[in-house]
Amino acid sequence: MGDERLVPVNGVELCVETFGKPEAPPVLLVGGSMLSWPDELCERLAAAPRHVIRYDLRDTGRSTTVDPDKPGYTLRDLVADAAGLLEALGIPRAHVAGYGAGGWIAQLLALDHADRVAALTLVATRPVAPGPVDPDLPEHDADLMAFIMSAPQPDWSDRASVVAAMAESARHMAGQGGFDEAEARERAGRVFDRAVVPPGVDPGAVHRSNQLGSVFAALDCRPRWRGRLGGIAAPTVVIHGEDDPFFPIGNGEALAGEIPGARLVRLPGTGQELPRRVWDEVIAVLARG
Repeated sequence: MGDERLVPVNGVELCVETFGKPEAPPVLLVGGSMLSWPDELCERLAAAPRHVIRYDLRDTGRSTTVDPDKPGYTLRDLVADAAGLLEALGIPRAHVAGYGAGGWIAQLLALDHADRVAALTLVATRPVAPGPVDPDLPEHDADLMAFIMSAPQPDWSDRASVVAAMAESARHMAGQGGFDEAEARERAGRVFDRAVVPPGVDPGAVHRSNQLGSVFAALDCRPRWRGRLGGIAAPTVVIHGEDDPFFPIGNGEALAGEIPGARLVRLPGTGQELPRRVWDEVIAVLARG
């Protein structure tokens, strides 16, 4: 495992874990929480060698948590947190990789803090924030949305109930290349165990946000940035699962088409996930240059 600690940034504390030697080229991994990026993937990337940094966003994991249902910050504040974290760690520039909703932070970091981004990798994400998509982008898969809308809610304060529900959700997010239920259950349990529930805050809100990244739906994500993607100067690779039902691959194709010089890496049989079978390809991209 890596070195985990709390780092003061922009008036909050972010829980940060690092892997590898500090003198190695840095890679900042951004996801819903640090556990969006599997431990072993981080360890293998560190052996590349790279100095790997992953962290919990506000209201996730062991970072400052107030009330995920009523976030007192915007998407741009999360972008400023990423830039501030690099500064606090004494890292002028890093290869920045964003997974899922973390890809929104990575895109905006490359646009608004370009001097901090040496290279950019966007994994399983899209060029627009929560809400209706642009007419040329594919919506969430209809079968997935039917499951999400009809699935019974777990008891968000009960670990076993949450783990079972999240494993079933992960099954629906997975592609045709195979699904590892044991790994999905282990990850859901770890996410549950790491969540910090402040006094007076609904535990259900905290665990729901940690597991689903639901805080993003409540964030002010304006203004739009898709029209600015042509201004990204960092060398960019877009990685996207061909079976992704949540952000279908047309979203990755749009990103690769609109960011100058970007390359698209397609992952056959892969959904909204980072399964072990694709790690070699992902690590090769993250260790490029």
